[in-house]
Amino acid sequence: MNQLSKEIQSNMSDLCDNGKELTAHFCFSRKFTGFKGHFPVKPILPGVCKIQAILCMLEATTHKTPQLKEIISAKFFTPITCREEIVCTVRRVLESGGEMRVSALITDKDKKIAEINLKVVLG
Repeated sequence: MNQLSKEIQSNMSDLCDNGKELTAHFCFSRKFTGFKGHFPVKPILPGVCKIQAILCMLEATTHKTPQLKEIISAKFFTPITCREEIVCTVRRVLESGGEMRVSALITDKDKKIAEINLKVVLG
């Protein structure tokens, strides 16, 4: 696991798997690696960090390393800065050949932050 993944995982709390979907909370401090250079005056959480958060949730619940195969779609609606708590809700659908389609909704209270659809393979 790389440094970014470790930091994202350390900022994850309340991970829950009800069998149909995963949910977890994330809150990143100003010192979070993902904010470096994105942007110095007003840090904004990069989309790649949101995708990595989804992969960290999958790894924590399956105990297997997910490998990103494809970003099907990624729509970002509102920027997130440091110390804002977000909730990530992930739905998984197993497809043929061991691939899994993952749909995620990221929110901040009632505000939609992002919708992300991925194809992953669990290694």
